Amino acid sequence: CPVTPRPSRPARRPSNQVHVSAMLLGAVSLSHLGPSVLLLLQLLLPPASAFFPNIWSLLAAPGSITHQDLTEEAALNVTLQLFLEQPPPGRHPLRLEDFLGRTLLADDLFVAYFGPGFPSRRFRAALGEVSRANAAQDFLPTSKNNPDLHFDAERLGEGRTRLVGALRETLVAARALDHTLARQRLGAALHALQDFYSHSNWVELGKQQPHPHLLWPRQELGSLAQDPYHLFPVDDPTCSDCEELSCPENLLGITFLTSGYFGTHPSKPPGKCSHGGHFDRSSSQPPRGGINKDSTSPGFSPHHMLHLQAAKLALLASIQAFSLLRSRLGDSGFSRLLDITPASSLSFVLDTTGSMGEEINAAKIQARHIVEQRRGSPMEPVHYVLVPFHDPGFGPVFTTSDPDSFWQQLNEIQALGGGDEPEMCLSALELALLHTPPLSDIFVFTDASPKDAFLTNRVESLTQERRCRVTFLVTEDPSRVQHRARREVLSPLRFEPYEAVALASGGEVIFTKDQHIRDVAAIVGDSMADVVTLPLEPPVVVPGRPLVFSVDGLLQRVTVRIHGEVSSFCIRNPAGVCQDQEEGEGPLGHTRRFGQFWMVTMNDPLQKGTWEIQVTAKGTPRVRVQDHCCPLLSPVPGLQTQLLVEVTGLGSRGDPGDPLPHFSHVVLRDVPKGAELGRVPLEPMGPRERGLLGASLSPTLLSTAGPFSLELIGQDGGGRVLHRAAPQPCSVVPVLLEVRCKGKVRLGLKRTGAAPPLTRPPPQLSGPPGFLAPGTQAPLSLRITSFSGPQDLDLRTFVNPSFALTSNLSRVRLEHNESAWGRVWLEVPDSAALDSVVTVTVTAMGREASLVPPTHAFLRLLVLAPAPQDQLAAPAHSSGPVLITASPDFLPSTLVTRGMAGGGLAGHPRWGTVGGVLLLLGLSSWCHNSP
Repeated sequence: CPVTPRPSRPARRPSNQVHVSAMLLGAVSLSHLGPSVLLLLQLLLPPASAFFPNIWSLLAAPGSITHQDLTEEAALNVTLQLFLEQPPPGRHPLRLEDFLGRTLLADDLFVAYFGPGFPSRRFRAALGEVSRANAAQDFLPTSKNNPDLHFDAERLGEGRTRLVGALRETLVAARALDHTLARQRLGAALHALQDFYSHSNWVELGKQQPHPHLLWPRQELGSLAQDPYHLFPVDDPTCSDCEELSCPENLLGITFLTSGYFGTHPSKPPGKCSHGGHFDRSSSQPPRGGINKDSTSPGFSPHHMLHLQAAKLALLASIQAFSLLRSRLGDSGFSRLLDITPASSLSFVLDTTGSMGEEINAAKIQARHIVEQRRGSPMEPVHYVLVPFHDPGFGPVFTTSDPDSFWQQLNEIQALGGGDEPEMCLSALELALLHTPPLSDIFVFTDASPKDAFLTNRVESLTQERRCRVTFLVTEDPSRVQHRARREVLSPLRFEPYEAVALASGGEVIFTKDQHIRDVAAIVGDSMADVVTLPLEPPVVVPGRPLVFSVDGLLQRVTVRIHGEVSSFCIRNPAGVCQDQEEGEGPLGHTRRFGQFWMVTMNDPLQKGTWEIQVTAKGTPRVRVQDHCCPLLSPVPGLQTQLLVEVTGLGSRGDPGDPLPHFSHVVLRDVPKGAELGRVPLEPMGPRERGLLGASLSPTLLSTAGPFSLELIGQDGGGRVLHRAAPQPCSVVPVLLEVRCKGKVRLGLKRTGAAPPLTRPPPQLSGPPGFLAPGTQAPLSLRITSFSGPQDLDLRTFVNPSFALTSNLSRVRLEHNESAWGRVWLEVPDSAALDSVVTVTVTAMGREASLVPPTHAFLRLLVLAPAPQDQLAAPAHSSGPVLITASPDFLPSTLVTRGMAGGGLAGHPRWGTVGGVLLLLGLSSWCHNSP
């Protein structure tokens, strides 16, 4: 049921971003800009051109439609189509007319389909992954200068081959349940698909619909200006010379397909068209000018007047691609690809040694409770993971989407054997993280400390890369007298690795006893809900001082958790009423105690204002206040950092008639002491109700060596303090570390200097993103860059599964602004499982007693079978648009992607360097329980 565009309709804003008003340049023509402004643009804009990523359009072309706009608009259209065709169980079917004339947003779709109170956070995060992978094609050294990946240089046949290959890799990764990799490949495919309409002359040929054969490799593309198989030369000229910025008539009267040449590789033949624009070196060679339609700005797009037509066709083609994937994966597989569900996954890591009988039974009971309670509901887990461990082994991992299969596998686990107390807990947890979808909860049941504590930092980084929250339930075993040494429940050293991983992931470590484990395990269901953490002042218990937190009009279902050797506590509201440690119903809420763990569920509605918690205890108890959350990634020292924060729920008012709440500042605090490191004002990036905020963090502010946390401060609609904290701390990593597939690099050092080397890395780093084949050796490129003082580093490599891996770069000394390149060889055995995922991890760590924290990069690769002849079939579902809002009034939203380096977490493009500017994406879901 396609709906045609309506120029008068308000612009749709992407679901996990917001509209950004024109800033810096406004609508000023580039021809009037001075050299300093053009230099700024040269530092910030990508050297390769395509539909702009949103952040760049703020500077160059505020009215342009971007890659992220196209990607999210298409995804929302196909999601709405799925919802229309699959009525929600127990609810009225959706009606198309209810969405006509409205801005299409993920939150609105979820409320209409699942009902109020079901978060779209995972869906928005999945769309963000696809969008960032899309835009990253213009920055990554393996893709940005490759004409095959952008339909440049008349390489249309090769471009179609790469496009279809990326879609096939998306299908393979999705079926292998590695949806992070699937979204990365989908983003790459959509980038190429959208570039076809901007970089070729399809629009200039008068076409009103997407190319009918572009997604189907066995069909002909049509007459080409260059033979795609190079069987014979085609020297026909395609463009005339144009010395102006705008070149509406430079295409000759050709009736075949062509595209422009960009840069110097490959060189532009005589008479051929250029891509055009400020960054295209070929456009200064006759015939000058170009034909790209990437933006509305003539300085970047000589065919800017056709930008909206190209964007419309690119959107329709993107809808076709999403519909094709839905057809091949089925509705269930497609929903998992884009996380079109409010539910989380359920992952258990279980110690199965002989002393763990009670814990295993508790895990079984709670898992059964979750499965039965949520079966058939929107909150039914979409994925189940189970990893056992013991002494001395761990695994294998069991994954399924069938709750009955999961329950059967869990029910077969028995507590057997024994051994010394340390167990392979972190190895099992690492295995679970590699197989658990992002934004999931993982629960670890054990009564032993880790034998593999050396994995602590790697597991910490993996929890942040996967954005998973880890909760440890650790019990004391009073029967352990023969096989294991007795330990204290709160040993300050033995369980430090668990504390570190829980802190890094936003989880917690709960120590209890066997008789309480079943009750404590009940928090599993509670912990699977989306929550926010309320900041405490001071952030840790100080004898004689109360902990203070603020309650605003947006909070509901607040819980207070207290853990430690507590003799008494009092939670006091602004009126002075106290809820103490006595179990049961109290004046302010309900208190439950499980050994040394208390949980107080506060009654709604809460009195607004300043609350206090007074705790009397031995040692240092831990206190956490939560409301029914997304992780931070690591910046790099020496770079100016732009912080972009997405806040959900700002459209809700605490009381009817109140103004919208807003945040004004971001505060950085030392972890764990809580000392304030700095306070920076936040600027709204568009309407306040959209919740996108920005701040500039100076290198001096990020000079701290230890972890730090971020807090937002503002006011709710009633003028009361609004205070939110990120659930995970962040650390400044010492270097940028990236690993790429099939990069052609040399071993050596290079001074990176300032912006130009960063935006234009050496050509040895370029190369197509390949896949793995059984019985082959795959070369991987490795790059490490330091923007701060001299560092002596060791590099280590790991691979899962255990394939042979060698590297020619194991030790390096980096000076300020210096990079090192190396190569890693991955041996793929003949026995490698087809259509499986391989994860490569590279760790850079300081030598000997260095205080430099390790940095990790993760790369996921596919082992692919030979491509079948008929790789993709026509979609069974309608591939037309449900709603399209691409109109002349469409203003872009902000998108910042990783530059040529991965910020220490290759494959996760939230941090990036572009012209020496480091940006943090989507610090999202500083959420409350939205009504």
